[in-house]
Amino acid sequence: QVFPVESGGGLVQAGGSLRLSCATSGSAFSNYDMAWYRQAPGKQRELVAMITSGGSTNYLDSVKGRFFISRDNAKNTVVLQMHSLKPEDTAVYVCNSQRGGAYFWGRGTQVTVSS
Repeated sequence: QVFPVESGGGLVQAGGSLRLSCATSGSAFSNYDMAWYRQAPGKQRELVAMITSGGSTNYLDSVKGRFFISRDNAKNTVVLQMHSLKPEDTAVYVCNSQRGGAYFWGRGTQVTVSS
């Protein structure tokens, strides 16, 4: 089991950048797919970015070219680097680990982008 803990959220002006980190406890981190989801008030949770155990990535269309996900298996961490932030990126960002149908969720970190 790999339990995520997020950090790095905050308030930023539109056009700025933020770096979210997700540290995990547990073993076999390298065998887990890792993902960032977000949920804005009144909206459904959406998948923002995912990186598989093999290193393949995919992104929500609206963040392609602005957000970048990476992982460090030696440090059991996954990072979401966000650039050119927009007010519509405002949400709680939640880190997720997945393996064999089992999902583990962090508590989330707030990202607020002011216009």
